[in-house]
Amino acid sequence: MKISTSVLALCCLLVQVLGVALFLRGFFPVPVRSQAQKSSRAESPTEPVVPGAVSNWTNLPLPLFKKVVILLIDALRQDFVFGPKGKEHMPYVTQLLERGPAHKFIAKAMAPTVTMPRIKALMTGSIPGFIDVVMNLNSPELLDDNLIWQAKQAGKRIVFYGDDTWIRLFPKHFVEFDGTTSFFVSDYTEVDNNVTRHLDDILNRNDWDILILHYLGLDHIGHLTGPHSDMVGPKLTEMDSVLKKIHVALMSKKEEDASFPNLIALCGDHGMSESGSHGGSSEEEVHTALVLISSVFETKSDSSKLPEVIQQTDLLPTLAIGLGLPISRNNLGMLLPQIVEHKSMREQLRFFHLNAHQLCMLLRENLEAFDKDAGVEQFKKAEKSHGNWIKLYLEGNASETLTNLGRKVLRQYLEALKKLSFSLGKQIAEYDIYSMSIGVIITLEIFFLLLLSIPKALCSRAEFDIPMSSPIFSLMFYMMFLVLSAIHVIVCTSAENICFFCSLSWLIALGIMMFISALCCILLTTLGIMMPKSSSPNKKLDAGLSTWSELDLLLLIGTLGHVLSMGASSFVEEEHQTWYFLTNTLCLALAQEMCRKYFLVRKKHLPDSTQEEDDKNESVCMNEIYDTHKEMKEQTLSILSKFAKDHEKFIALSSPWAILVFCRLLRTLNQTGIQWLHRPDFGHWLTRAIPIQFLLWIFQLVLLAWKIM
Repeated sequence: MKISTSVLALCCLLVQVLGVALFLRGFFPVPVRSQAQKSSRAESPTEPVVPGAVSNWTNLPLPLFKKVVILLIDALRQDFVFGPKGKEHMPYVTQLLERGPAHKFIAKAMAPTVTMPRIKALMTGSIPGFIDVVMNLNSPELLDDNLIWQAKQAGKRIVFYGDDTWIRLFPKHFVEFDGTTSFFVSDYTEVDNNVTRHLDDILNRNDWDILILHYLGLDHIGHLTGPHSDMVGPKLTEMDSVLKKIHVALMSKKEEDASFPNLIALCGDHGMSESGSHGGSSEEEVHTALVLISSVFETKSDSSKLPEVIQQTDLLPTLAIGLGLPISRNNLGMLLPQIVEHKSMREQLRFFHLNAHQLCMLLRENLEAFDKDAGVEQFKKAEKSHGNWIKLYLEGNASETLTNLGRKVLRQYLEALKKLSFSLGKQIAEYDIYSMSIGVIITLEIFFLLLLSIPKALCSRAEFDIPMSSPIFSLMFYMMFLVLSAIHVIVCTSAENICFFCSLSWLIALGIMMFISALCCILLTTLGIMMPKSSSPNKKLDAGLSTWSELDLLLLIGTLGHVLSMGASSFVEEEHQTWYFLTNTLCLALAQEMCRKYFLVRKKHLPDSTQEEDDKNESVCMNEIYDTHKEMKEQTLSILSKFAKDHEKFIALSSPWAILVFCRLLRTLNQTGIQWLHRPDFGHWLTRAIPIQFLLWIFQLVLLAWKIM
């Protein structure tokens, strides 16, 4: 069947879109979400009790804190607070961590480490996908269940100052707000002053429950000059003074009203790489600082203890429990035990039961084999032990047995929370390999079909003959279709997790398998038809390939290898390294070719006929070169011509090594690549005062010598 190449190209484009869509559907997994929209107090579970016992506590626990201040410093890397920079430039925070009532954590963020997805993770407890990077430039309203919405429904008064991304995510949620844009990266002063100027007024008032401050200056400094800049220290000192002002003001409020304590959460949305950027998954970008400060926390005796590594999503259930709010339905985090350790055992068990129940409900809606999950089994065991503890507690048992059983139940809940959180995170992190494979197969088949149609497209008729009626095609088609159908049945019936391609109807799935089989058979049949033509007596293709030298093949293979390396993010960030390697390899291969030409290849080893032919060709070439450059040689100095003629071998042999030396010198002029930007180079040396004076001194000496001559 003959078809116009333009029609073929259009059809291939449409099918290519299908293949790419299948691949992207498998590469970007669907976020773990609850089918219900928002949590409510009425849906909160009651205390677990054994049959025959009745609990007298069915409502949500009271709030732990009266006021909560979220001090979010953009790009607050963990070593900026817990490292040498923190001890030097943040003395007040260091003092609180060493002797005051504060807990320190390293909050691990998930990629992509950009602001908008990180705010979503902090306020929903979920893990946004990579598609949120695109939406980061135009953040729509966040419709998922989140802490801000829950607080507003509970009548909490929320005040916000800082990055206007919050205002776009939560419109009409704040009773007072003032946003600052994050696009003026060169501004790291006014962007923070516009937040700090509201502090004196808001801290003297009592008409708010939650205060959110988002400072952008540190992030802008990182983008401009990197994390090792001299401007980082003063900015950390400024943030330390802001925290001190807030803490002192809330401590004075506590003396006036000691019924409820207050909480300050110092945190970062993401870290900062060694080049000052963010968005990837390096340790510097994902490890952020988290400090929780409240007067109810016990003063620590061991200040040298390293901060515990937690997930950034763990902040959401901690804040929800602290404010007496329902935990968001899409939350994947677990309550931090240090926040509730000052409460009674019954209250602690109640808090962890609420968190574990929410994770179980989310896992039930996203995993078919829900009952077989280890976290669910552990939760059921802890819930049963919790019921027994409640029965003993209601009976008035105050023995040591009750205390030991309570600690045991607490450990069981913590273990269940870890397993449930891991299972939910695994659902997000897993790729749909089967759907990705189907998409790749379709894309590659269409690509090779377009390659085979190129010669026909360049002809005058521009038609491509698709072999649809070949008997070989029919046999291969049925065999391949049966094999692919069997693979589809095996994968879809044995896979533990649901994949998108298996969720399609069997009719659609088998139709796609039939299409893949047809494409493969068309490719094989077309190749079989074209192969005899390529082995014709002319053998023009073989003759063309035989003229390629080893250097030509090396250059072609190296270029193709460099193009293929663009499929990995690490090579994209350091693509210049592949060019360095390719250049060095080509220079060494060129040096080997020159050595073989001038030392290893001898005319006496060649046959007489070959030698005569070579001498003849050489004579003809020399005559042509002489005629072409005759006029140029007459205008060139004789000494240079004589030098070039006498030292031809030396110039040819030294050229590759000279290129290597110059390439190495060029590499030292300026460090390239994200991993090496912070290291000194020749460019840094030139910008200093001493080298400039040295170069001026040499220039003056050269001028003086020229005048003397």
